[in-house]
Amino acid sequence: QVQLAESGGGLVQPGGSLRLSCAASTRLFIFEIMGWYRQVPGKERELVATITSDSIIEYGDSVKGRFAISTDVATNTIYLQMNNLKDEDTAAYYCHGARLRYGEKVDSWGQGTQVTVSS
Repeated sequence: QVQLAESGGGLVQPGGSLRLSCAASTRLFIFEIMGWYRQVPGKERELVATITSDSIIEYGDSVKGRFAISTDVATNTIYLQMNNLKDEDTAAYYCHGARLRYGEKVDSWGQGTQVTVSS
């Protein structure tokens, strides 16, 4: 059973920065793709950033130029550096990993960490 555990959320003022961490219970190389999503109550989960096993990175349009995703294979951790935060970045942020198991796609999700941007 693969587990993902997020940390680093909190309250920050507009224009501030936060770094989210997601610790995986297994080596990162088993994942085809990993990333961050966010969700506000009453809305669909939104892609924030993803990184593939080939290091191809994609960002959601609303965070391009402000957020950066990275990985640390030594500690089995992925990060989301969030800069110039805006009120609309307030959401629960979820770590995600997708891998192939016996030819089928298996999704793993963390429990989420809350980010609140407010003055």
